[in-house]
Amino acid sequence: MADEKPRRRRREGEQGGSSDGKERRSTRRRSGAQLAQRARRELSEITGLDAESVTSLERVDDGSWKVTVELLELSRIPETDDMLGSYEVELDETGELLGYRRLRRYTRSQAGEEQGVQGGAPGGK
Repeated sequence: MADEKPRRRRREGEQGGSSDGKERRSTRRRSGAQLAQRARRELSEITGLDAESVTSLERVDDGSWKVTVELLELSRIPETDDMLGSYEVELDETGELLGYRRLRRYTRSQAGEEQGVQGGAPGGK
């Protein structure tokens, strides 16, 4: 047993699992573009829907991020009748998904209209 090599100790920061078997999270800060892409990809993966676009990115006071992603919920012909959903995705400071919720659902032809706003002339005439 004299030929046996001593076990090499892992240095702090080396990749690999921790002693409890959990992977260590990266504490590296991500750019806004990376956070938006991650939110888009994860939401699409969870829901099984195609992500159309990211429409907002906001840093919250606690260091987390809120990202609004538009998903294609139902494809129709013509495309102006497609059903889209606007989803808010919450990420922690490292970009890990904390949660998501649908804010509104609308047809593509109503994409520019705010929720609850009806068409018509200004002043209600």
